[in-house]
Amino acid sequence: MAKKPDAEDEFLEQLGQRVRTMRALRGMSRKTLAKVSGISERYIAQLESGKGNVSIVLLRRVSAAMGAHVEDLIPTADTTPDWLVIRDLMRNASASQIANAKDALTGNTSARRTAQFSGIALIGLRGAGKTTLGKLLAKKIGWAFVELNKEIEQQNGLSVAEIIALYGQEGFRRMEQIALVQLLARKEMIVLATGGGIVSEPLTFDLVLSSFYTVWLKARPEEHMGRVRKQGDLRPMADDRSAMQELRTILQSREPLYSRAAASVDTAGLSVNDASARLINTVMPVIAKEPLAFTPKAASAR
Repeated sequence: MAKKPDAEDEFLEQLGQRVRTMRALRGMSRKTLAKVSGISERYIAQLESGKGNVSIVLLRRVSAAMGAHVEDLIPTADTTPDWLVIRDLMRNASASQIANAKDALTGNTSARRTAQFSGIALIGLRGAGKTTLGKLLAKKIGWAFVELNKEIEQQNGLSVAEIIALYGQEGFRRMEQIALVQLLARKEMIVLATGGGIVSEPLTFDLVLSSFYTVWLKARPEEHMGRVRKQGDLRPMADDRSAMQELRTILQSREPLYSRAAASVDTAGLSVNDASARLINTVMPVIAKEPLAFTPKAASAR
C-alpha cells in the first residue's frame, strides 16, 4: 500500500515544481542555473524533483540566479496573473499610490484604467517567426517594425547576452520594461516583436497585453529548434544535450501565459508566405476598427 505523502513532502514537491517552472519561464537550462547560482546541477535536480530539503540561503541563490524574488518560489494559494501584477505594482508603489489602491479595493473610488492602442505585438518562443513575420506585416500595413530586444541593445549599448552577463536576468527584465515604456511614450503605431521570455515578468507582460493587440505565434517544438539553429542562436541551450527536452519544458511552462494573447496564429508546417498571409488575415479586422474597438486583454483576463 502506497504511503500517503505528508504535508512536508507535498510542500517540497510543490517547491520543486515552482523552481522548475520559474527556470523554464526564464528559458534557463538546469546546467545554466547551476553555473549562475554556484549550486551543483545534481542538487538542483534533487530540488526540482522534490527530494532536496533546501536551505533558505541556497533557495535565495537559486532565485537570484533566475532574477526572481525568493517568495515567488514558495508555494502559495494565489498565483493568478492578475495577482502577480498587483503584487509587483505594490512592491514599487509610493505611499500615496498604496493609499489610492486601498481606496479602490475598498470601493472608495471609481477610478478606471484606460489604455491607448499602440499596435500589434507578437509573442512566442524563439523561432516562432516574430521578426520575419512582423517585418512583413509592418510593411503590409505601413507601420514601423520594432524588435524589443534590439531596442534594449540600442538604448544600453550592450548585447542582450552582455546585459544578462553583467546585470543578470533581473537587470535585463528591468531594462526590457524601461524600453517598452519608452516605446509607448512615442505614441506611434508599431508592430512589436517581443522576446520569448517577456511573459515571465508580470508587469511588463501586462503592459503589452493592455497596450497592443497581442498575437501568439505558435509552432511545433521541432520547428522552433530548427529555426533557432538556422539563426545560429542556441542560447541558453547551446551545449545542453537535452536541448529539445528543455525547449519542451519552456514551452509547456509558458503556454498558459502565451494563451492570454488576444489571438494565436499556428505557423506549423507553413511557408513564410503562407504564415504571413495567415497573420495578416488575423489582424486586419482589428486594424480596420482600431482604436475604437480596442479592449485591453489584461483588463478582461480573469
